[in-house]
Amino acid sequence: MVVISLNQVKSVCSGGGMALSFCGNDKGINAYSVEEGVLNNGCFVDALNLVPHVFLLFITFPILFIGWGSQSSKVQIHHNTWLHFPGHNLRWILTFSLLFVHICEFAEGIMSNRMMDTDHLHLYMPAFMGFVAATTSVVYYHNIETSNFPKLLLVLFIYWVLAFITKSIKLWKYAEYNVGPQHLRFCITALLVILYGLLMAVEVNVIRVRKYVFFANPQKVKPPEDLQDLGVRFLQPFVNLLSKATYWWMNPLIIGAHKRPIELKKIGKLPIAMRALTNYLRLKDAYEDQRTAEDPDLSPSIWRSMYRAFGRPILLSSFFRCLADVLGFAGPLCISGIVKYLKVDDNETYFGVHFMSSTKLLQNTSVLAVLLFLALILQRTFLQTSYYVTIETGINLRGALLAMIYNKILRLSTSNMSMGEMTLGQINNLVAIETNQLMWFLFLCPNLWAMPVQIVMGVILLYCLLGWSAVVGASVIVLLAPIQYLIATKLADTQKSTLEHSTERLKRTTEILKGIKLLKLYAWENIFCDSVEDTRGKELTSLKTFALYTSMSIFMNAAIPIAAVLVTFVMHHFLNETGPSPSEAFAALALFHILVTPLFLLSTVVRFAVKALVSVQKLGEFLQSDEIGDDSWRNGDMSVSLEGGKKHLGAVSLNDNTSVNRTTAHLITFSTFSVCVGQLTMIVGQVGCGKSSLLLAMLGEMQTIEGRVCWSKTCGSYLVSFASVFHGAPSKNRNFVAYAAQKSWLLNATVEDNITFGSPFNKQRYKAVIDACSLQPDIDLLPFGDQTEIGERGINLSGGQRQRICVARALYQNTNIVFLDDPFSALDIHLSDHLMQEGILKFLQDDKRTVVLVTHKLQYLIHADWIIAMKDGSVLREGTLKDIQTHDVELYDHWKTLMNRQDQELEKVDIQQDSQTTLERKTLRRAFYSREAKNQIDDEDEEEEEEEEDDDNMSTTSNRRSKIPWKMCWRYLSSGGYLMVFLMVSSNLLKHSVIVAIDYWLALWTSSKTNQSVSSPGNNDSYYLPVFIILCAAGIFLCLFTSLSVEFLGLSAATNLHHNLLNKIIHAPIRFFDITPLGQILNRFSADTNIIDQHIPPTLESLTRSTLLCLSAIGVISSITPAFLVALVPLAVAFYFIQKYFRVASKDLQDLDDSTQLPLLCHFSETAEGLTTIRAFRHEARFRQRMLELTDTNNTAYLFLSAANRWLEVRTDYLGAVIVLTVAGASIWSLRYGLPCCGLVGLGLTYALTVTNYLNWVVRNLADLEVQMSAVKKVNSFLSTECENYEGSMVPENWPQDGEIKIQDLCVRYDPMLKPVLKHVNAYIKPGQKVGICGRTGSGKSSLSLAFFNMVDIFEGKIVIDGIDICKLPLHTLRSRLSIILQDPVLFSGSIRFNLDPEKTCTDDRLWEALEIAQLKNMVKALPGGLDAVVTEGGENFSVGQRQLFCLARAFVRKSSILIMDEATASIDMATENILQKVVMTAFADRTVVTIAHRVHTILTADLVIVMKRGNILEYDKPETLLEQEDGMFASFVKADM
Repeated sequence: MVVISLNQVKSVCSGGGMALSFCGNDKGINAYSVEEGVLNNGCFVDALNLVPHVFLLFITFPILFIGWGSQSSKVQIHHNTWLHFPGHNLRWILTFSLLFVHICEFAEGIMSNRMMDTDHLHLYMPAFMGFVAATTSVVYYHNIETSNFPKLLLVLFIYWVLAFITKSIKLWKYAEYNVGPQHLRFCITALLVILYGLLMAVEVNVIRVRKYVFFANPQKVKPPEDLQDLGVRFLQPFVNLLSKATYWWMNPLIIGAHKRPIELKKIGKLPIAMRALTNYLRLKDAYEDQRTAEDPDLSPSIWRSMYRAFGRPILLSSFFRCLADVLGFAGPLCISGIVKYLKVDDNETYFGVHFMSSTKLLQNTSVLAVLLFLALILQRTFLQTSYYVTIETGINLRGALLAMIYNKILRLSTSNMSMGEMTLGQINNLVAIETNQLMWFLFLCPNLWAMPVQIVMGVILLYCLLGWSAVVGASVIVLLAPIQYLIATKLADTQKSTLEHSTERLKRTTEILKGIKLLKLYAWENIFCDSVEDTRGKELTSLKTFALYTSMSIFMNAAIPIAAVLVTFVMHHFLNETGPSPSEAFAALALFHILVTPLFLLSTVVRFAVKALVSVQKLGEFLQSDEIGDDSWRNGDMSVSLEGGKKHLGAVSLNDNTSVNRTTAHLITFSTFSVCVGQLTMIVGQVGCGKSSLLLAMLGEMQTIEGRVCWSKTCGSYLVSFASVFHGAPSKNRNFVAYAAQKSWLLNATVEDNITFGSPFNKQRYKAVIDACSLQPDIDLLPFGDQTEIGERGINLSGGQRQRICVARALYQNTNIVFLDDPFSALDIHLSDHLMQEGILKFLQDDKRTVVLVTHKLQYLIHADWIIAMKDGSVLREGTLKDIQTHDVELYDHWKTLMNRQDQELEKVDIQQDSQTTLERKTLRRAFYSREAKNQIDDEDEEEEEEEEDDDNMSTTSNRRSKIPWKMCWRYLSSGGYLMVFLMVSSNLLKHSVIVAIDYWLALWTSSKTNQSVSSPGNNDSYYLPVFIILCAAGIFLCLFTSLSVEFLGLSAATNLHHNLLNKIIHAPIRFFDITPLGQILNRFSADTNIIDQHIPPTLESLTRSTLLCLSAIGVISSITPAFLVALVPLAVAFYFIQKYFRVASKDLQDLDDSTQLPLLCHFSETAEGLTTIRAFRHEARFRQRMLELTDTNNTAYLFLSAANRWLEVRTDYLGAVIVLTVAGASIWSLRYGLPCCGLVGLGLTYALTVTNYLNWVVRNLADLEVQMSAVKKVNSFLSTECENYEGSMVPENWPQDGEIKIQDLCVRYDPMLKPVLKHVNAYIKPGQKVGICGRTGSGKSSLSLAFFNMVDIFEGKIVIDGIDICKLPLHTLRSRLSIILQDPVLFSGSIRFNLDPEKTCTDDRLWEALEIAQLKNMVKALPGGLDAVVTEGGENFSVGQRQLFCLARAFVRKSSILIMDEATASIDMATENILQKVVMTAFADRTVVTIAHRVHTILTADLVIVMKRGNILEYDKPETLLEQEDGMFASFVKADM
């Protein structure tokens, strides 16, 4: 039957005279003859090979396209990724290999067919069908796998068996006819037999494991736990190999980001294997396994632990990296081959059809072009896989290290922290810096192995191409590597010094911003502004050095390949009479480009390796530091036992216990005593006598030398005893303790979370606690009530407010024991009383809870059930107050005196108008009031913007998100100066033109060699060589010039932007500081300025370089092979969409990474600060869980960011590979028409290869620049702030001489948007008069004092001083001629002299006189340095009273005829206040003094009193007259004050 059909085919073909036939139609050969047997006809065997492919397509296409009918067979899981069948990855690898071999088979068939007289379809048709079938098989397999329907795999099994049999027959026939490995077709067929056999084995294995056919019980399989969890969105471990390699699964996320921003919810959770807990356990096991029973104290090696836990993925990544590097050399070799064999052709035939020899395949230019394309695709895939594996491992390691550090922090001994052996800064550094250093080291790890391989192979290949001259050229690169390393270390050093200067600058800026009100009132802003500019000058000097080294590094990187090429070809000219051929020249050029990368990376890798060594050492020391004693009550396995609905009560007793407090390095000895159940025990004593240490000892936080703490729970009496020597296990059955530490500690959470602290919310109990701690008025002031976030990152509360929240936390907990360590220290007397009565006596005592209270307030001793009096670290007395009264009269009398003194203070405080708490609340209210106004204005602005851009649909939002901020880029560049911009642009264009010229000249030179007759080898060199040398020298010089121009443009822009920002902010109206949070302003000076200083210039340089390289490459290619332009259009469109989608997604993921990092770092510092509280409450597990969640969240964002980067790079790399293939194809095609010379083809291909390297850098740099430009945008938004108007007409030198003040119909507001705070105020103050202004909070007293200095908006009326309207004066003049003492004393860091007279206009005598008046002379004389004695930041080394007196001295130094005192005595004690009053009366006797009174009795002696209410003057007369009006407001104030 077969014979007939073949004969029919023959007759049809010959009858029709068709040129195209399956078996060919060559003259004299009967291709259809089967006389020697059917299988001996080669055409028949090829036809037989078509059968399996047709079978597969025939069966699978209906299944694939019609679908499987019901979807019920699909197991419902949320991702289209299913568990994989056995041998999943192997199948994909084998299928890809099969596709590659089919391509080779097809190419060989086409080449052989071209050698024949007529077309022989059978030479390439089966190969083509095989390719289609192999592709179909993998698509079909993927669909079966995702649907979990293994029975349909039977089709594939049958296909592999058939294909294996047919190919084996073909191979057997070849062997029979002596066709062997020397023939390419034999090699290909043998490979196909092996691949089909292996795929058959994979299929058998699936049947064996899953038992889906031939077995009675098929195996049921559940998907991995991760895939059942809807929250897991990171699918890299679960998708198939193709999706893994190309990050196809990321498409929905990246394309979706264009429509709406990526949020945390969208990226979900991490798979279990990548979570911090899993990796921590792996690392911990590897760490602990190193400790043996023989040597339990051995300190394990962190390196070894890291290798054991994470070594395998790193080795795998290194393997991929080496594969990629080896494949990287295929580029230059293929270029060499293509250029070399462009004109080669030959013709041989065997057995009637042409059989190509194995070596000929690699001499065919088209085959080489395809091979080059495939090598590039593979190389890039392996490279990206290597990157991904190291990054994933690095992130896993960081998560494990963070968990390890956190666990250690929770067990750190308290003495370690308090002794300063382990500071908060060190812990923060470990978390933020050291773990990141190790992560980065791991990222760069594979380079350690890959770089030597790359360098050695590169040098060997160069030697093979160009001989010794290439080795000399390569040695240039190697010899310059140490210089690069030197530059890298210098860069690191410069960065350190820059950091020091910028820290100093920030410190000064912070000080200015905190004291801005005083600076403006004294007109000192320019002096302080100059001091910041001085520091900025030093910082800029460092930045200049930094810019210089950076530009040197960039220059080296760009110039080394030019230098190497120059040296190589000049050497080649002298060593060899004949010059290099184009194929050798351009392969060498490509090799030099490959060699530069590892040597450039070398310096970075070495630097990171050194840093990693230091980090591991620090980490090791930390993990070996002392831990808290392993007291068994800390085991955390104890449950609260409830009996008969009543809580178990516990208490503590101590037996002859000695603890050591290493902070003060003295022993604290407690004799045996006990704390009884349900009683209030008070511990009293002087500062530093060991009261807090006693509490810590009970909590097990101290180092116990002897004795023991015992928490007992017996039915009768409950005690804690300290028995004679510390050993044996104390009772486990105690509940945790509610503990309020002396130093208040808050979480970064809402007020409610801070109080409930992980306990269930009980509304009634919560309200009772809030009332007991008087927190309701404070909560009412917060913008979101008790849902407002407080703590480091939230709202800043005052000390008293923080302390009350901590006490509320202790009260709220449902524990039987409450320890309160000095809870009254930051509270005023009213609040202390309320807390004692309502909180401790009522709330806790009614609950029958055991309370231990440390306090200095002796008036509360009458409430104590038991008193422990301490002295010098030991218990002096214990007992009830009665016992002490009878047994220790002296002590009791001493207490009595102290109690009386405290009572007097209490009376004094009672008569004050505003208590400390009211002031705290006032501050809080002011902060919010001004911020709300600001928010209101912001909201209105936003609404206006939205109306302008009527974005009623999603498209405008996505357009705005994908737009590049060109406006900001131009703003940044123009800040650097137009000349610098011109220099940068022109030098860059010139540099790239010269580099193109060098390569073009080389192409002409080498092509001229091949075109010349051999007899005159040296003729042309004398013409080409000098030009080549000149061009290279020009190129090297321009590389230096461009790198310098970019860096110094950046420096110039940074200088101008900071200068303008500082000037704008310093001269902004005071209202700006009220409505703009300090943190926001500081951010502009810290983070944003740092980005502008150090990050934008290198990004800008990299972006311009990579963009121009790509553009020049495309220009060169298009000029050589114009046909390339046709392919360029679709490639450009693809590139546009890739970059557009990536930039938006990358920005979102970058933001997520940044925003999830801060809470993690805060959680660490928060835990380290509140260690004793967390351990007392026994909440370690909850905090540990929170840390793991925060770490995982941050790691998820980082992993998605790195996966997005891989997504981009894979796509741009594949685009680059397509460009290379297009260029090669176009060159080969053009050559038929004699267009380019060989040298130019080499040039085009070399440039196409560089495009692949730089395409992704264009997009990455564009995305980075976009993120960094937001810093410029933020700074720019502050540059539009309106300044105060400093202009005005000049006044006499001695103005104001008399101090006469007329206030006429004055109306004042803080902002045109707000209501007036003063309404039509009229007053007249005679020269030298002493005037008192009083009124309730918010009556406008302070606003009036600010109006004298023109600090607020005077929109109606005027203030006339000595006949001149103050609004017409220059602000600087006005403010420098008046004096003011503010309520909050402000001192600046520097010397006492600087604080009194920053303008340096006074003599020492004048300064001493001022200090004497302020009663400070003796104290200052006693200080080292006298007037030059140091004042620390904020004047912290002086008491509040002393600071206020310094402010008085400062006002006196001024000698102005008008002094304003704004509630100057509010924050000082009575004694200091009396001094102040006396001084004002004598020293300022001849001057006009306006006092805004806080305590009314201070203005009873004034000449005139003004009483204000709601911005109006209510009463205005002499104090005596006002006192006579008994129903008047002033009289009522004075009555209240008596």
